[in-house]
Amino acid sequence: MADEESGGSKGTDWGSPRSKTVTWYDPMVNATAASTLSGLEFLYAVRDGALPRPPIAQLMGFTLVEVAPGLAVFECIPDESVYNPIGVVHGGLVSTLTDSAAGCAVQSSLEAGVAYTTIDINVTFLRPVTKDTGLIRATGRLTKPGRRVAYATVEVTDGAGKLLAQATSSCLIMDTRDSG
Repeated sequence: MADEESGGSKGTDWGSPRSKTVTWYDPMVNATAASTLSGLEFLYAVRDGALPRPPIAQLMGFTLVEVAPGLAVFECIPDESVYNPIGVVHGGLVSTLTDSAAGCAVQSSLEAGVAYTTIDINVTFLRPVTKDTGLIRATGRLTKPGRRVAYATVEVTDGAGKLLAQATSSCLIMDTRDSG
């Protein structure tokens, strides 16, 4: 078992090993900027490349492509590096996309010095995703803003517009301007 865990093949033809290199920037650059910009200004800066993509986006290969008040859209082209043991994209990638889209839809409504964190997210998977699915798009929409809790929904679609997953989320709103 130890040989399998370390990547040894024990004579089994697994083919050539594959690799993926991930690079990212100091996440505190974004955290500092997020505390001084409105949520919408911050998201525009990330979308437009004035601020770096967060490490999780670099790791999983997704990008914020559209943002407006109450709206955040991420895109991703999954590859086999995010496959689970049964040969489809792991639900964790889709869940991370929905969490990002929901959270950023909420963030787009926040003033400078106000932050959020996910309380819960409920993802319903409707179709399998593979590398052959191609581009997937997670569209998050703020459904109910709030002073303490905000709610958002997300739809994940493929390039043809077929619904792959949907999610609901609630986020805790935190006014960081008063913390001292």
